[in-house]
Amino acid sequence: MTSMLEITALDAFYGRAHILQGVTFAMNRGEVLALMGRNGAGKSTTMKAIMGLVAPAGGTVTFEGQRVDGREPFEIARLGIGYVPEDRRVFSELTVMENLSVAQRPARPDAPHWTPERLFALFPNLGRMRDRPGGAMSGGEQQMLTIARTLMGNPRLVLLDEPSEGLAPVIIEDMAKTILALKSEGLTVLISEQNLHFAGNVADRAAIIEKGVIRFTGTMDELKGNEAVRAQYLSV
Repeated sequence: MTSMLEITALDAFYGRAHILQGVTFAMNRGEVLALMGRNGAGKSTTMKAIMGLVAPAGGTVTFEGQRVDGREPFEIARLGIGYVPEDRRVFSELTVMENLSVAQRPARPDAPHWTPERLFALFPNLGRMRDRPGGAMSGGEQQMLTIARTLMGNPRLVLLDEPSEGLAPVIIEDMAKTILALKSEGLTVLISEQNLHFAGNVADRAAIIEKGVIRFTGTMDELKGNEAVRAQYLSV
């Protein structure tokens, strides 16, 4: 099986700081992969490098058989990768409906086709606040809106950066259900995550990054069964 996403020997710098050092992993179509590690390990930088928001200094990013490293973020998005940043970035002056409409893209083969009504079925809270400005929403509601807005682009692959960060436990539970619903639609999902319990509920496999180096890849069951790896790379 050809991987949907292949990251090979990816290097990236912030100034002189060597953040990503030979990052290598792959994702198959329809799976959820958790990119795990402590704060500052390189999770967000990996996602930004995939999206072209950080220019890789070396290595390759291949999506659906096409090299995307070196392309502009909008070009990468048009190929079918959606990105939900950690800091949400909703348009605070625009209503829920307006936030969704600005992101609308034509239907795409081999990807779910999203409309506002389909998204309101997935996120009932958003359906009850269609005319509310993004700036007047709670953090959890903004997170849902950001995901919904990304889905309006009809991506094949979605990158979710720290989706459970800073959310109340009941909202985290909703987030897990959302990710599983996206998987059931046939979407491929990469999440960056520190919460092992959350990742264990949604992900098929995990890749652990520490100091910009991938230290472990395997199934979630293999990670749960490997206490030494968890203690070394995930414990606080």
